[in-house]
Amino acid sequence: MLWLYLHFPHLLLDHLSRSHQSRSALVIVEGAGHKVIQACSTAREQGVQAGMRLKTALSLCPELHIVRSDQQQEARILEDQARWLYRYAAYIVLVPPDGLLAEIGSLQKLYGGLTAVWQTIEQGLNERQLNAWIAIGHTPLAARLIARSGQGECTSDSGHINRTLSQLSLFDAGFEEKACLRLQRLGLNTLGEVFNLPPAELARRLSPEVLARIQKIQGTRPDPLAPWQPPHRFRQQADFVQELEHSRGLLFPLQRMLQELEDDLCWRQQDTDSLLLILQHRQQEPTRLRVRTSGPEHRAEAFLKLAQIRFEQHPLRAPVTAIILAVTRFIDREAPDEQDLLGDCRGLDEAWHTLISRLQARLGSDSLTRLSPQADHRPERAWSASDVSQSGHRTPSGAVARLPRRPLWLLKGPLPLTAAPAIWFSGPERISGGWWDGQRVHRDYYIAQLQTGQLAWVFHDARTGWFVHGWFG
Repeated sequence: MLWLYLHFPHLLLDHLSRSHQSRSALVIVEGAGHKVIQACSTAREQGVQAGMRLKTALSLCPELHIVRSDQQQEARILEDQARWLYRYAAYIVLVPPDGLLAEIGSLQKLYGGLTAVWQTIEQGLNERQLNAWIAIGHTPLAARLIARSGQGECTSDSGHINRTLSQLSLFDAGFEEKACLRLQRLGLNTLGEVFNLPPAELARRLSPEVLARIQKIQGTRPDPLAPWQPPHRFRQQADFVQELEHSRGLLFPLQRMLQELEDDLCWRQQDTDSLLLILQHRQQEPTRLRVRTSGPEHRAEAFLKLAQIRFEQHPLRAPVTAIILAVTRFIDREAPDEQDLLGDCRGLDEAWHTLISRLQARLGSDSLTRLSPQADHRPERAWSASDVSQSGHRTPSGAVARLPRRPLWLLKGPLPLTAAPAIWFSGPERISGGWWDGQRVHRDYYIAQLQTGQLAWVFHDARTGWFVHGWFG
């Protein structure tokens, strides 16, 4: 098997930088807050380095922004990257706090070679603005050690991989300090010198734990790893170094999150019609905003417009420290009706859904209704009003062309026709029905122009005479 390992040396820093528009200096400090563990490029230009005491860093850069490391936050961010990597590889293992392992031996034929796999991963990292050290090994532990040393190369040659491993120091090989001291007393300073010991000497001189680690690196001992499976939901969070007091500042990170949602939905071949935005505040309960669409949707641009309308309707009641985008409802994408070879028939449907979704977001979900046809020949009973979000039967365009003309404005009730029309255009069209519910009609309909010039839909009832039932535009 062949394994690829991604080591993220600045995972939390990269995550914050993606939502941090300003170029101010930023560092990540350990939980106790005494030592810098990650520093952005702006901070490094002013002399701040990882491992430096925080007091020293502040003396070099007084305007330094400080963020404490958080294990739960880092675990969530690592899972976000695993969800992205799952689009390219099916067998993924999370290695907290800053690593991902993927089996890629089976992917070479799919991508067209090992180089194509490597380049695909690198391109994805660049698009996500992430720094990662990549390495390949024939065992999971070998790939991890090479990646963490920063010496990874795109090769599956066993000799080259073993030579790289042999050059690693005992500390880089991940041995504990006590084990390193014991091996150094034996005159062993590199991993290659340990490999050169005969197996019997290894078993006699090394502790069972160190021996097991050496054998896992070489692949002579099984190293079973449980694969990670993505949860059936989408969740992205943007954390802010400085609190945002205006909703306009939320649009920049939200746009990136929605683009990732669009990519995820396209990969799934699914849509959604409901988003949940959670705005976290420092000293108040989170603000929850539900964004709904009138139908299945996946486009980031459409979601962003609706979210902007929601922000306009709900001004921020407190500064925002983080924004969460969550999706739990997914809708399988269906091929549209009457699709041509180029697949260009969804334009009108998308425009219609976009218009309805924006109107609902601005006016309210209960403010719009739509007219739906009913299986009844009587004009006053041939339609009904319903919620625009309800999916209705789509009438084929050929069937619409065969239907007789109907007026754009149907009156609430027929009005008596006081004078004979000036011009008759079409008719009669006989409509007879309603005997089953006691509201029977028996009418002959015509399209005619009245003496006043209006184009009317009139009918003659054998019992009650002539009436106007609607107007044409």
